[in-house]
Amino acid sequence: MTHAEVLKAAGLTAEALTGGTLAVHSPIDGAEVARVRETPPGEIPAIRKRANDAFAAWRKVPAPRRGELVRLIGEELRAAKEALGAVVTLEAGKITSEGLGEVQEMIDICDFAVGLSRQLYGLTIASERPGHVMRETWHPLGPCAVITAFNFPVAVWSWNTALALVCGDPVIWKPSDKTPLTAMSCMEIVRRAVARFGDDAPEGLVQLVIGGAEVGDALVTAPDIPLVSATGSTRMGRIVGPKVAERFGRSILELGGNNAMIVAPSADLDMAVRAIVFSAVGTAGQRCTSLRRLIVHESIADDLVGRLKKAYASLPIGDPRAAGTLVGPLIDMAARERMAKALERARADGGAVHGGAAVDTGLGGAYVAPALVEMPGQTEVVREETFAPILYVMRYSGFDEAIEMHNAVPQGLSSCIFTLNLREAETFLQHSDCGIANVNIGPSGAEIGGAFGGEKETGGGRESGSDAWKGYMRRATNTVNHSDALPLAQGVRFDV
Repeated sequence: MTHAEVLKAAGLTAEALTGGTLAVHSPIDGAEVARVRETPPGEIPAIRKRANDAFAAWRKVPAPRRGELVRLIGEELRAAKEALGAVVTLEAGKITSEGLGEVQEMIDICDFAVGLSRQLYGLTIASERPGHVMRETWHPLGPCAVITAFNFPVAVWSWNTALALVCGDPVIWKPSDKTPLTAMSCMEIVRRAVARFGDDAPEGLVQLVIGGAEVGDALVTAPDIPLVSATGSTRMGRIVGPKVAERFGRSILELGGNNAMIVAPSADLDMAVRAIVFSAVGTAGQRCTSLRRLIVHESIADDLVGRLKKAYASLPIGDPRAAGTLVGPLIDMAARERMAKALERARADGGAVHGGAAVDTGLGGAYVAPALVEMPGQTEVVREETFAPILYVMRYSGFDEAIEMHNAVPQGLSSCIFTLNLREAETFLQHSDCGIANVNIGPSGAEIGGAFGGEKETGGGRESGSDAWKGYMRRATNTVNHSDALPLAQGVRFDV
């Protein structure tokens, strides 16, 4: 299908794709595929008002009924999976299976949230007062601003939106200005679900704003948006977090990872190689959970590096729509330039670089060969996160040294160890400072049932599964006196 046919199949009209000020390019070939309208910052107050008006109505709808809307969104996503996945590939450059996999995550979180809508449980607490009972109750929080990055243009929005909706919160979504078309496609899906759902869904329940930092700042600083969930770089998080905190708002920040794997002497190397390659080069190294640091015991390092060189040399690089392609393009030429500069710094630090060159596919676009870099130590460039397929390899001799190297970076999203030694595995799980710690599996994000995030640099909040829903609600403790007396402090008496 042509770019235009992909967008038409996703329900995007020529009117929606033309006449705007934001040029959208496909990383597949660098072609301009749309010019969309940006949201003027001056319109944000009206958008916030619609969200708050929607909150006043939506919070009164019973949670299981709210879950019904999310169920319908899940149904619409199933019907649109191929079409939306194709837009993800077109706009973010993901290979076809990854684009479809991202939509499947959206479907899965909808299923999770539908069940959650009947499980927003509080506690009953024993009271020290006779004839009294205490209860913990959970209540809708208010409009939620969701700010997403280009690398997961639709899944992260769905993690937040499915939970927010069942918890009683409207959503205002600002996608990356590199990927507005996937967001527009999702809004068409929501529109169809709302039409099936009926009048219980108020106007302004799910809204989309498009633009750059100025639009995002208008949401981040808004006093009537109690929750901001933002995904992106640690640089972005350092801006968003303090601004939200300054107004006593709540933030969920899911930022960079610079994730590491320790490979111990007892590791199953065949399994480790498969996990390393998938984790390091998948999505062209543009995941927050991409593997970026490999900490290998010196006794097996030569063997493992040799296997990885062979695997890297065989990787199919090219058009993400083509069957068999494993590595698609970087998001743009600027990303390729940042990768080249990082490799220059690695060489200056004494690193031996294997791969990493630009690849001419004949398509245009920023295609590169993934880089495997043997480093003499964890230098400054290794401690920084470059959003590209660069894997730094370092050696260790003692296990305590490996843990220390693992934790000696500011980021801390996901982590893993490959070992068949029970003591090493359990020690790693106790001492990894990341929000996710895995054994004999790569540094992937958790499945939908497990909460995602909580990395050390921000302390930051969790999305998706487990008890992440509590971040979208406010908690109250209620005391009920069902006796015929009002207990007073000891010795206090007065007439009424």
